[in-house]
Amino acid sequence: MQVSVETGEGLERKLTITVPADQIDQKVESKLKTIASRVKMDGFRPGKVPMKVVRQQHLGNAKSEVMTDVIESSYRDAIIQEKLRPAGMPTISDVKLEDNQPFEFVATLEVYPEVTLAPMEKLTIEKDIATVADADIDKMIETLCKQRIEWTPVDRASKEGDQMMVDFIGYIGDEAFEGGAAKDVPVVLGSKSMIPGFEEQLTGMKKDQDGELKVTFPADYQAADLAGKEARFEITVKQVAEPKVPELDAEMAKALGVEDGDVEKLKSDIRNNMERELKNNVEGMFKARVMDAIVDANDVLIPTALIDEEITHLQEQMKQKGQNVDNLPRDTFESDATRRVKLGLLISKVIEENGIKLDKDVVQEKIKTAASAYDDPEQYINYYNQNQQAMASVEALVLEEMVVDWISERATVNEIEKSFDEVMKPGLPA
Repeated sequence: MQVSVETGEGLERKLTITVPADQIDQKVESKLKTIASRVKMDGFRPGKVPMKVVRQQHLGNAKSEVMTDVIESSYRDAIIQEKLRPAGMPTISDVKLEDNQPFEFVATLEVYPEVTLAPMEKLTIEKDIATVADADIDKMIETLCKQRIEWTPVDRASKEGDQMMVDFIGYIGDEAFEGGAAKDVPVVLGSKSMIPGFEEQLTGMKKDQDGELKVTFPADYQAADLAGKEARFEITVKQVAEPKVPELDAEMAKALGVEDGDVEKLKSDIRNNMERELKNNVEGMFKARVMDAIVDANDVLIPTALIDEEITHLQEQMKQKGQNVDNLPRDTFESDATRRVKLGLLISKVIEENGIKLDKDVVQEKIKTAASAYDDPEQYINYYNQNQQAMASVEALVLEEMVVDWISERATVNEIEKSFDEVMKPGLPA
């Protein structure tokens, strides 16, 4: 077998593979003998059909099967011989199979890029530092209590914070529009759950009062036929109720899962949960910044085949969530897919160059930590230990975290002090 390699654009390689004619002839003869051993024909016992007849009727099929087999085997041998690392399946073209002539074909493929890592010492990465303060716990308790608000009907004009039960019909001009009518709709004044102006005009109304509200739908409203249009709503107020926020006492503690109603235990549980979530967020955000830093610091040629494979993976993920991806163009996924592939190549290079080995003890510890949040931790642990695919996902996560640790030990890490809310709700006012 002879192989010539032509370097195309980027990561493309063209292999022209030539197999001697005598090897092809031998394989065709062998294939015909195999066919002859099982071919059936009237007047002959199975396997006793003359070879001349077998050749006349099955030579074409024999050559076709041999061609398929030889392409597969010789391509595999060629990439080993030339020490190539294919990044996807090849495209086969220019196939030539003629009597008494060498068999020749061209395999076009992409190879994995040669990755050269930028010095990690030149990276600068920010890391958030935060703690759970007593005020954060008080705020969380207040939120939990508000989630259990009881609404008490009142006979007065409504004010901000009240809940109103209303019926309404919406009109554009003199025509009621589709989806604009509803009954017994709870509206909490000040919640901004309705379109701008709706809640404000309800303020000051009483039970059994009728009224008319005039509003303008936002320009980016989800229903395109209503976006930016002026509308009026005929309103009937059926109830005005004021909130009663329960106090933090033994009953509330029981309602929140503390069986004996111990308020101090509830606060301790809340603190532990908040600290665990804060730790996860801090580590997750730092990991994302480390990954962003190595992606930005390194230029890597990305095989199109790997991008296509990752796009397919992203599409499958969306389908599993019940989302329709059939009408979404490739561009929707390409940027994210390209970044994921690049990051995977860089992480693999860091692992390979620096001999980073998976720590099985850390894997088990991570599974046990996650299991502690479940009612039956042992069942959770057994699931991962008995499910190879699930275990592989945890191992990949641990290996990534080991890479993050390795990089952060060499990069410049600037610690930034932040509040609990700044870490947990980035972009929102604390």
